[in-house]
Amino acid sequence: MNETVEKSTYRVLARKYRPSTFSELVGQDVMVRTLTNAIEIDRLPHAFILIGVRGIGKTSTARIIARALNCVSTDGTGRATAEPCGVCSHCVAIAEDRHVDVIEMDAASRTGVNDIRELIDGVRYRPLEARYKIYIIDEVHMLSTSAFNALLKTLEEPPEHVKFIFATTETRKVPVTVLSRCQRFDLRRVETGVLMDHFRSIAQKEDVTVSEDSLAMIARAADGSVRDGLSLLDQAVAHAGIQEDGQITEASVQDMLGLADHGRIYDLFEHLLAGKAREAIDELAALYNSGADPLAVIGDLLQIVHWLTRLNLDPGAADSPGNSEIDRTRGINLAQRLNIGTLGRIWQVLLKGNEEVRTAPSGIQAAEMVLIRLTLMSELPPPADLIRMLQTQGPSVGSGNSSEPQRTALGSAPTGQSSGALPAAPRLAASGGIQALAHPEMEKITAEDYNPDSFEAVVALFENKREGLIAAALRGQVNLVSFERGHICFRAGSEAPQDLANRVARLLKEWTGDQWLVSLSERPGQPTIRSVRETAARERRNEAIAHPLVQAALEAFPGARVETVSERSLPEEDFKNAITNPDEDEKEIEP
Repeated sequence: MNETVEKSTYRVLARKYRPSTFSELVGQDVMVRTLTNAIEIDRLPHAFILIGVRGIGKTSTARIIARALNCVSTDGTGRATAEPCGVCSHCVAIAEDRHVDVIEMDAASRTGVNDIRELIDGVRYRPLEARYKIYIIDEVHMLSTSAFNALLKTLEEPPEHVKFIFATTETRKVPVTVLSRCQRFDLRRVETGVLMDHFRSIAQKEDVTVSEDSLAMIARAADGSVRDGLSLLDQAVAHAGIQEDGQITEASVQDMLGLADHGRIYDLFEHLLAGKAREAIDELAALYNSGADPLAVIGDLLQIVHWLTRLNLDPGAADSPGNSEIDRTRGINLAQRLNIGTLGRIWQVLLKGNEEVRTAPSGIQAAEMVLIRLTLMSELPPPADLIRMLQTQGPSVGSGNSSEPQRTALGSAPTGQSSGALPAAPRLAASGGIQALAHPEMEKITAEDYNPDSFEAVVALFENKREGLIAAALRGQVNLVSFERGHICFRAGSEAPQDLANRVARLLKEWTGDQWLVSLSERPGQPTIRSVRETAARERRNEAIAHPLVQAALEAFPGARVETVSERSLPEEDFKNAITNPDEDEKEIEP
């Protein structure tokens, strides 16, 4: 009977080891020091707002503050203290969530203005038992706009006996008018090493054996959240309980989380670097058959790329706590072989692939396509090398008679490159698609581009510098009044950004090194660049349609219409051919 009662009263680790004092809060030293000092010198705000990710300890901190403000010590005569006794009637009642003067409200379920008005009605009454009446509102960002407005006046001038404590994960959804009336405390994500120490101490108290690698995996999966990590540890204990020895091993945690063996993820990554598509697909299939989630595999590959990038920038990061031995050994070796540009390209493909795997009808199929895409990248030289080859060997590079394309390691420069050794994929790019492979910063920008001598040149400079929104506004929402080097005057349309002139002036100064004055005018000015181009396009289209050959073509093909017209400048020889072969007109017609 006693055994049955004991089992029924089991509490999960997240509740059993919930902090009850400031000293028990994990990884929040800065916030704890600030709160402790404020309580000790009696400089307490009337409203607190606690901000942090889920499971970081916001509600627990709010309850600790409530206990600290209302604690009366064991003799009943104490004052507010940063170290609540935990045994007085107020401390006990608050810990058990039954104190009449500490009101908790979940804004996720009570979002309306009527709920806030009900709360405000009780503010004017003094506390029945405690020193302060404390209102704890969790997920405060979920309140409606009208509810926030109803709270503002009371929040600005509350009675001396009232304290508000708000908790939220979404600061941006809380009105600035509310934030400005609160003292803000940010709870940081807990570092992996700190989480490992905390989980290790709890495992010892629970008489559970956990390997270091298992602790590291749980701490990483917790993503800075103490509660999430404790829930995973609880699950790992239950999972290992079916084993004879009851130990929590790395294999059991991998199985529980649906993760892949970390060493095999490195094997998969090296297959991708070498361009071995078949081996990579086989490795993924083996991981999938052993229970690994395809999305988790892509996530693990992303984690490896991020880790290698960190090692590339700072080799000393390998000695940070929480890193496994395989991350140190194989990670350092790979980081020495790869450069930042290569890692960045792999990251982009994996990041896009991560979303594809998440939304695809078949995750394993989508993951295979992502890996194939990465192995094909191994046949491409880096963009800088490709541009260099095209500059030195010309656009005909790769048109030789080489029967097999040269394979190169992903991101590494091809060795022994000859005039006919450019891989198949770059050959296609060399004929016209090179921009798809080149980085934006590799585009050629001449000295004249940085010294625009016309308004059109200014717009072209913004397009070249990838300031698309500003360039679009200058093209379609601006009527030029006057232009001279260093001074632009225009009339801005109603849809143009309000700070367009300031942004244009600031960026032109940054790019050209000269001071630019950009002023606004009410004068009508010239037509917009877009309208000029559209007018020219219409005239060109009308001219093309009126051409006898075009008219004949339209009559010969009923239902055909002219969609687009573009100009082509032909060399003299081709121009002569066009005259002798009327079928090849300089106007392009699409049926």
